[in-house]
Amino acid sequence: MISRRAEEMTPFLVMDVLERAHAMERQGIDVVHLEVGEPDFDLPAPISEAVAEALAQGHTHYTHSLGDPELREAIAEHYNERYGVSVSPDRIVVGSGTSPAMMLVFSALLEAGDEVIISDPGYACYPNFIRFAGGVPVPVPVSEEDGFQLSAEAIASRISDQTRAVVINSPSNPTGIVLSEERMRAIAGLSPTVVSDEIYHGLVYAGKEHSILEFTDDAIVLNGFSKLYAMTGLRLGYLIAPPEFIRPIQKMQQNLFICANSAVQRAGIAALRETAEDVSRMRRTYDERRRFMIRRLRELGFGIATEPTGAFYVFANARHISSDSYDLAFDILEKAHVGVTPGVDFGTNGEGYLRFSYASSLSRIAEGLSRVERYLENRR
Repeated sequence: MISRRAEEMTPFLVMDVLERAHAMERQGIDVVHLEVGEPDFDLPAPISEAVAEALAQGHTHYTHSLGDPELREAIAEHYNERYGVSVSPDRIVVGSGTSPAMMLVFSALLEAGDEVIISDPGYACYPNFIRFAGGVPVPVPVSEEDGFQLSAEAIASRISDQTRAVVINSPSNPTGIVLSEERMRAIAGLSPTVVSDEIYHGLVYAGKEHSILEFTDDAIVLNGFSKLYAMTGLRLGYLIAPPEFIRPIQKMQQNLFICANSAVQRAGIAALRETAEDVSRMRRTYDERRRFMIRRLRELGFGIATEPTGAFYVFANARHISSDSYDLAFDILEKAHVGVTPGVDFGTNGEGYLRFSYASSLSRIAEGLSRVERYLENRR
């Protein structure tokens, strides 16, 4: 018999779209991928060189379960230099991607029935991680009219005796919105533990992102190397937590994962210390794509009340086309051969929206949106 926990887990719809697109490609159909949030850039040279060097030098054995000490020191230096916060390397746990780190965090935080407040729309996998750890996700609707900004007032209205944590994600997936300093400061002042998913930090094109650690030490950070450094397949992430969490998380890491890939951890050091020019180049390219995509989507009639300024997503209002974003996304895939993500993947409040990713090249984005334009003309 399959466990209820496994049976009740909802699918990650963007992966359903991607896998159908791959099946079409195997049939010889050209599909433009605007659905998946994966950088199309090759690894920056210092990172690939660091992996090769690590293998040549025999970095193929277990590391400390918390992570390579030099990598943890580099992460601490990064947070000090970028945000002006002091983080001890002893508060950092390195994992095989940010998703395993997230599982460790919620497993350390939650007892059965504990509540975690999340935004709606928000990252599609948060509710499943929370439920898997025995918790209850409590969605707080955020609106397009308010720039999809989560507020302390809205969070406070949902806090109960069972509330254990609040999850924030800035820049956000799927909206690309960056939380203002004022709102983040106010959220940090609330009583539940704040879990700040900072995986898209560094990918901001107007203004500045803030770490929750600028406003409180009583918070947990999730971050990693996949997005900013184009290291998705290398699977390297980390968490920063208050000291009392580290030993319990370490014990889970030892039992469940042992440690992250040792050679890839050496690449993480190179990413933090040697890729500033590569990161700047990629950020400029994303910004060019962002501005092009926003303009074209508006020309096609999609609603974008607040321009996204972070990550690499545009969350576009498509309610004038269809109220069923799932059917609409798959219809676009089948008829226009363009992959987009249905907004309902990110919560009930995301229904009627489509998420477009500009992690593909400008030429492919242009081709994809031209196909969407023809699709809309035919639909009318």
